Amino acid sequence: MESVTLAAPGGELSIWALFWQAGWVVKLVMIGLLVASVWTWAIIVDKLIAYARMRTALNRFEKTFWSGQSLEELYRALSERKTTGMGSIFVAAMREWKKSFEKGARSPIGLQTRIDRAMDLALTREMERLESRLGFLASIGSAAPFIGLFGTVVGIMTSFQAIAGSKSTNLAVVAPGIAEALLATAIGLLAAIPAVIAYNKLSSDASKLAGRMEGFADEFSTILSRQIDEKVAAKAA
Repeated sequence: MESVTLAAPGGELSIWALFWQAGWVVKLVMIGLLVASVWTWAIIVDKLIAYARMRTALNRFEKTFWSGQSLEELYRALSERKTTGMGSIFVAAMREWKKSFEKGARSPIGLQTRIDRAMDLALTREMERLESRLGFLASIGSAAPFIGLFGTVVGIMTSFQAIAGSKSTNLAVVAPGIAEALLATAIGLLAAIPAVIAYNKLSSDASKLAGRMEGFADEFSTILSRQIDEKVAAKAA
């Protein structure tokens, strides 16, 4: 166990002073939690911006898609640049559509299955992008309080050892050591609470965005299914 001397009676109890008075194990715990807290906020800000951009992109695509523009023109416009969200799903479906007819697809059922599979893969990639790093928030939200508690336990054990060595139970002598130990738990909660709230909020937002993209994929699959039936009927006529 690390060797730590008690703070002098009436010593400074500021957060900065408590940090420097803590043992090296407690300091490592505090530093790790502070780094995790900073990274948590970085993820939160990045995801809020990314989700806002995704909502804007979905609204823009839906407005363009339902404006009456031909699918071929929309495909040519989108295939020339990087797409996200519904645009990626649309491009994936149209690419499979064009490849199949260029190769002389004969089975309407097989074509529909390939198109649905292409859209499912595109949707999966979009969901992976939306949900990336959310697992870190969940891990910090669940683990940070226990990591902070570990630092507190180590700090209190060290403080009690120092108390036994000094043979003094004066509150002015004991308080600084207990306070610096409890600081680790406070920092753990500081990291965990925003992570839990953000994880729940961002997960809900991701699910809503996924629901919109899934709805579009189903609608577009129905549109293509009708066009496939029309093409098959035209060939049979």
